[in-house]
This record gives sequence, C-alpha cells and structure tokens, in this order.
Amino acid sequence: MNIIVPMAGRGKRMRPQSLTTPKPMIPVAGKPIVQWLVEKLCAMTDDVIDNIVYIINEDFGQEIESKLHQIGKELGAKSSIVYQREALGTAHAIYCAKDFLEGHTIVGFADTIFDADFTISPEVDGIIWVKQVDDPSAFGVVKMDEKGIINDFVEKPSEFVSDLAIIGVYYFKNGLALRNELKFLIDNNIREKGEFQITNALESLKNKGYNFLPGKVMEWLDCGNKNATVASNKRVLELGLVSKQKRENLTIENTEIIEPVYIGSNVFLKDSKVGPYVSIGEGSSLSKTEIENSIVQNFSKIIDTKLHNSMVGNYVHYNGSKDELNIGDYSTKGK
Repeated sequence: MNIIVPMAGRGKRMRPQSLTTPKPMIPVAGKPIVQWLVEKLCAMTDDVIDNIVYIINEDFGQEIESKLHQIGKELGAKSSIVYQREALGTAHAIYCAKDFLEGHTIVGFADTIFDADFTISPEVDGIIWVKQVDDPSAFGVVKMDEKGIINDFVEKPSEFVSDLAIIGVYYFKNGLALRNELKFLIDNNIREKGEFQITNALESLKNKGYNFLPGKVMEWLDCGNKNATVASNKRVLELGLVSKQKRENLTIENTEIIEPVYIGSNVFLKDSKVGPYVSIGEGSSLSKTEIENSIVQNFSKIIDTKLHNSMVGNYVHYNGSKDELNIGDYSTKGK
C-alpha cells in the first residue's frame, strides 16, 4: 500500500501563519495537520504501508522535508518527497507521484482533519470518503444509485445535484489504472474550470466498470483559515483525540487550567487562566494572560493579554490587551 499526500499549496487563506510555515504543517492540538491525516490513513488499512509520498513545493525547505520524513518514521513506513512545480489541479498534483501509483493506493489531500468509520476492504475497486454539507457548490460531489454505488461525480456544481462532498480522501485497488487516467487527462489537456480534476479521472474509471463505494465520514474538520483552524482545534480537544499527555517540564505558578487543553513540553504558565480549548506549543510562556479557544505555537511569549478565537505563530513576543488575534511567526508587539 502506498499513501499519496498532495500538499504543495502554501495556503493563502491561512496567512500570516502560512507565510513561513506551509499550511499542512501548522499544528492543531499539538500535531501538524498533515500528521493527523497520515496517522488516520495508516490506521484505516491492514496492508503494510510501503511508502508515504508527500507532494510538496520545492521551496518548503529541508527542515519541512525532515519533519515529513520523521512522521513516516514514527509510523514505521518509508517516506518519499516529490515536487509539484505548478499548481494545475488535483489530478496534476496526484500525477506528480506517478512512479508510486501502482497496486493498492490511498490518496489524501493534506488540508483537512477527519474521522471516518470505514475500514478498507481489498475486495472493492475503490472508496471515496464523503460528507454531507450545507453548501456543496464549493466541493466536488458524488451521486449514488439504489445499491449505494457512486454513479456520478460533479466538480463544484453551480446547481444542486448532491450534498455529498468529497473530502479529498480516496482508495484505489489499482493505482496503475488511476495513473493511466491521470496521464490521459494531462496528455490531452483535458481540463475543467481551468485545471486537471481528479473527478474526471474517477468518471472515466467508473465508465470502464470500476465500482466506487462511499466511505462514511463522522467528522470533517476544515483548516482553511484562522477561524476554521481554531474551531478544528477546539473540536479535536473536545473529542478527546489527543492522547493523554505527560506535559513534560511544565512550570505552573498561580495558574488555572480549564480542560481540555493541549500543552507541549517546556511550557511556563504564570498568573494566568488557560482554557478551555487551548493548545500551547513547546517552549512557550504565558504571564498575566487569560486565553480560551486559541492556538499558541512554539517558543512564543504572551504577556498581560486576554485572548479568544486567536492564533499565535512561532517565536512571537506579544504584550497587549487585544481580545482576538491572528499573528504570524517572529512578530513582536510591546515590551
């Protein structure tokens, strides 16, 4: 089994957080978004994971690549890096990993956190994980026949055809067949809305007799912008998806912690009120601060501040009283 993870986009809607850190590497409840995804994908199959293939932008840098390899290592799998040099759509992104598209294959786009109740069966041709949504016009959607088999794919429909949105996670029994369909799209410049779309490849496979089943998704947490990511952090903590922490080298002075809260290692809390639904990264410190429903990343210092619905990047020094904050890495305000 190969796992393909397209994640080359920087995430413009996540600025300023994504100016220095690619969106899939931004932490939610103590782990990068992409790590949540990969761990879930590995848990969905009994197959041996041969390779986790990350499709990234080549300007992500060696530090990011090393962190991605470490995620694979912790899961006992080999990992590989492939570059996507142009943003030409979902089908193009997957095809960048063409050398790994063979045999049993999972594709998971690294911009979401999900919880699904579906174990992959090697007997089915394919599975597409879907979730009912209020506004399907922003997504690729599927329609199903009376037997529960997917019989149509529509990319971002302008008129209502279905409210079952594709969350960006797919299983293919035959990765080589997928590769051939993607190659055909690109070689023949078959685009939809200006880009090469995975839904066109799925439609072609369906017409050739491949049966795709829907995978049931219980939680689909968006991490597209600051507000959505903070809300996803809250939901992950609320669901208890974060394993019991040791909270190594945590220093607390006159501070109240209202669970659920994620606290990384070497954190210092003084004269503060923390929680609920707060994540604090490694090496950060809070003094004279009240904070709820927020994310503070690594090695940041917050003083004399009251925060809610906020994101604070890495190596930030902030001293102020603003109630809602979205501040990127290496920013400074106050003494």
